[in-house]
Amino acid sequence: MAVKLFKLRNVPEDEAEEVRQLLHEHAIAFYETEAGKWGISMPAIWLHDEARLDEAKALIAAYQQQRAGRSRAEYRQLKREGRHQTIAGKISQNPLQFMLLMIMALFILYVSLAPFIHFLS
Repeated sequence: MAVKLFKLRNVPEDEAEEVRQLLHEHAIAFYETEAGKWGISMPAIWLHDEARLDEAKALIAAYQQQRAGRSRAEYRQLKREGRHQTIAGKISQNPLQFMLLMIMALFILYVSLAPFIHFLS
């Protein structure tokens, strides 16, 4: 019976591809499901053989530890070089979008609170 191994929702494509490659290298049979047209189904990697579940989970856990270490090292390197991404940097890249989002958020806040403010006065 098939068993879910790895959820693919919000997983970067490069990570998903590396997990697929890892499973291929160890000859672990799997198949994938997609999120579907409306994105409500479960995108995941499923194993055909439940007997290899523990092995596959161990491989993925080791891979994710390695990936996390690699990502942290990359971030530290970018930070040392002053090229890491900050909130101020993101705002300065697209200030118009930031201002529009702030105006929309303030409008929604006003519409949400206006009945209560007028009720109190």
